[in-house]
Amino acid sequence: MKQRVTGYDLARALALFGMVIVNFKVAMSAETGHPFLMNFATLLEGRASALFVMLAGVGITFLTAKAINSADNTLVLKTRISVIKRGLLLVVIGLLFTPIWEADILHFYGFYFLFAAAIFMFQEKSLLWITMIIVMIFPVLMLLFNFEQNWDWETLTYNNFWSVDGMIRHIFFNGFHPVFPWAAFLTFGMWLGRQDLSVKLARKKLFVGALMTLVITECSFYYLRNMLNDAGGSAMTSEEIIFLFSTSIIPPLPQYIVSAGSSAVLVLIACLYLSERFSETKITQYLYQTGQLSLTLYIAHIIVGMGFLESIGRLENQSIDFSLLSALIFCASGVAFSVVWLKFFDVGPLEWVFREVAK
Repeated sequence: MKQRVTGYDLARALALFGMVIVNFKVAMSAETGHPFLMNFATLLEGRASALFVMLAGVGITFLTAKAINSADNTLVLKTRISVIKRGLLLVVIGLLFTPIWEADILHFYGFYFLFAAAIFMFQEKSLLWITMIIVMIFPVLMLLFNFEQNWDWETLTYNNFWSVDGMIRHIFFNGFHPVFPWAAFLTFGMWLGRQDLSVKLARKKLFVGALMTLVITECSFYYLRNMLNDAGGSAMTSEEIIFLFSTSIIPPLPQYIVSAGSSAVLVLIACLYLSERFSETKITQYLYQTGQLSLTLYIAHIIVGMGFLESIGRLENQSIDFSLLSALIFCASGVAFSVVWLKFFDVGPLEWVFREVAK
């Protein structure tokens, strides 16, 4: 169990690093610089955050394990209220945070938690069915509503967010990480948390399955895009083909969810293996500790990291080289802070707040 938990902490740290890299790139409008570095940063878009949400689902399963295995209705209700409290706190913090960082994921996270509070007692197969239903609801919504409404794609700005209609659309349909379909990462993570991944054979099967799914999905849609582009007299423009048949984060169509979910599982299984193989090394232990402060460091990378860059006039219109260097410095500082903090305290600052609120 120890290695299983530390493996998740390691994955959480890597997910955090990926989100820092992506968010610094977006905030700095880093569109110039070395092509390799640009491709590397672009590769992480929508992948690191998917892993982050999937790990939240795993965490909810651990949090609710006693209730799931109990017939005590009082315990189930107490656990449900605890998850709801965490969700509401995330919604409040996220909404307060949104004026500072429009691409905030925390208020979405809160709604995922509220949804999880309703379904955590469901059986494993039901969680998989719910995951698939959530994924398929999104393209239906695209047929019924205008996905591009309220968006300014040039600046990646979402207009009318604070109106009732705008907020509902943003949270559930066309925001940065809408409930439909992003909650699917959480529900799959809840299923994943119930699997005994301390068994090597189970990990191997899951890894091979995720790898095959990722390769098949990426190759299929790559050839589909090329075929449609090469077809003469196509009713769609090249931009429309890319928009509808890419595996990128916008829009989060089923092929993106499958691809990003598969890559998240691969990283997670790799982290579980590494936590066993290199459990005694210093760097691995430091990363475990960093993962334990992921919520605190997520907030800090906006307020402290981007705040400092803005104060010295280096937040906008930077190269990808400078963006990645800034992300690297922040991540290294985050690791150092985590190691020092956990020498004196059991949990991170914001993690403590959540623990107290959810009592």
